[in-house]
Amino acid sequence: MSEAVADIALIGLAVMGQNLILNMNDHGFVVCAYNRTTTKVKEFLDNEAKGTKVVGAYSLEEMVSKLKKPRRVMLLVKAGPAVDAFIKNLVPLLSPGDIIIDGGNSEYQDTKRRSEELEKNNILYVGCGVSGGEEGARYGPSLMPGGNPKAWPSIKPIFQAICAKADGEPCCDWVGETGAGHFVKMVHNGIEYADMQLVSEAYQLMRDGLGLSQGEMASVFDEWNRGELSSYLIEITRDILNYKNDKGYLLERIRDTAGQKGTGKWTVIAALEYGVPVTLIGESVFARCLSSLASERNEAYSIFNDEKIEAFRGDKTQFLQQLKNAIYLAKIVSYAQGFMLLRDAAKVNNWNLNYGGIALMWRGGCIIRSVFLGNIKQAFEKNPKLSNLLFDDFFAKAVKRCRSSLRVVLSTADTLGIPTPVLSAARNFYDSIRRNRLPTNLIQAQRDYFGAHTYELVDDVGRFVHTNWTGKGGNTSASTYDA
Repeated sequence: MSEAVADIALIGLAVMGQNLILNMNDHGFVVCAYNRTTTKVKEFLDNEAKGTKVVGAYSLEEMVSKLKKPRRVMLLVKAGPAVDAFIKNLVPLLSPGDIIIDGGNSEYQDTKRRSEELEKNNILYVGCGVSGGEEGARYGPSLMPGGNPKAWPSIKPIFQAICAKADGEPCCDWVGETGAGHFVKMVHNGIEYADMQLVSEAYQLMRDGLGLSQGEMASVFDEWNRGELSSYLIEITRDILNYKNDKGYLLERIRDTAGQKGTGKWTVIAALEYGVPVTLIGESVFARCLSSLASERNEAYSIFNDEKIEAFRGDKTQFLQQLKNAIYLAKIVSYAQGFMLLRDAAKVNNWNLNYGGIALMWRGGCIIRSVFLGNIKQAFEKNPKLSNLLFDDFFAKAVKRCRSSLRVVLSTADTLGIPTPVLSAARNFYDSIRRNRLPTNLIQAQRDYFGAHTYELVDDVGRFVHTNWTGKGGNTSASTYDA
């Protein structure tokens, strides 16, 4: 029988798993490493983990025997059936009060199901979002744990030690029940999609609209990274634009078809299910889909490239300032939409989410980390019941300051024939939400005309009525429902 020496076990020795183990080791925790392909365990112990306190296991039974109680087992394996398979094999080896942590990008409803099922066996299940990539895993990720709250006291010392810190505070706290942790990570990834697309739209406006060189664009992003747009994505964009190899600048030789792993799509699907208009994330997902249509785009180029487009004739310095403002306003709208989705999902699933805490978790370690998130944290600390970020004084003033710039940028982009799906979505959302009267009264009338779906009158809200619009229809109405 092996001696129980390990504080936690980690299953999955790809680069993220290895880096998290080394991070835990650096902070004084003894980790037991296991991988389904057990040769990877020996390779890891003989190389990256050589000279550390990391121990290895070559079977699940051996791994469990090396764990102190309550046993803590973290999975970093591919989302889906692989997670369920490991859980099935682990449960017979564990005792009541032991903890299984899924640190992969699992779909939140799977995490909710697993949490509820394992609670019946008195096994504490945690779905933990992990963000920050390889570097974050090694030196300090953003961690978003949720699931069975009884597990938190046992994993808190480890997670808050290894996570990133922002202004001295750990970028990790308990998120909420069942699937809350993975839901928050999913929304984080959706916002990441929108942020990346916004930066790409700015890049195209500079490159194709203003005709800036890569060096000039890198200088712009460097300047932006010193102000209110300061963020990891702006910083790495500067570095990417500056990067050269023996063939010169690399960026323009990279194929323009963007991949995706599904979390952006999941965010949009969830938004549709909850009825929340996360339009910027939706447009960013569709932009990636469109980028993959390379043959269709090439054919369209051959057909439609005869259109005469005017060159930019304005003041480039002034336009770059307006572009900076436009990006900032669009970011505000994107995050406002993301937090709207979190709030609605929390109501439906009875999650007690700490929105200021979530902003802090994203403040460091993760891909969307930025100075901007500090302002979001302050907004929710000032008003925990804030229904929309746009209504906070700080962000309302920023929107008013930047809205004219967004309109100038979009009108210029239209003149230049440059697509701006996410910037345009930000303007459309702003212009829609600030209207106290939308044209959807006509849609309701149309629905009632062709399907007797009924409508409410402005002066009689709550009572649904039907009109026989043609004199030929009946007075029977269809049942009402919400889309």
